[in-house]
Amino acid sequence: EVQLVESGGGLVQAGGSLRLSCALSGFAPDDYAIGWFRQAPGKEREGVSCISLADGTTIYARSVKGRFIISNDHAKNTVYLQMDSLKPEDTAVYYCAADPPPYGLGLGIYGYDFWGQGTQVTVSS
Repeated sequence: EVQLVESGGGLVQAGGSLRLSCALSGFAPDDYAIGWFRQAPGKEREGVSCISLADGTTIYARSVKGRFIISNDHAKNTVYLQMDSLKPEDTAVYYCAADPPPYGLGLGIYGYDFWGQGTQVTVSS
């Protein structure tokens, strides 16, 4: 059974940092793409960043580029999202998701077949 489990969310002041983790199990992730998405109250779910576990290619949304870094620890089957210089507008539930091969790496939600349960990130001003 494919499982993705997020952790690392919490409450942080503006300008602070958090690192989210997405633990992968139940599948061989090497050929997958993993994406991070977020959904704020009353807003649509949006793509934040994604990474190809096959070749390490990454994509970032314009709103987080230069502040967030996505990375993969192959040995731990875990994908991370390091979030620095957080802003109140980053407040949302953050989800990780897996897109099986073949895929076109991107931040659209429809290509991702498997989702975690989400972790809340709250940035206070």
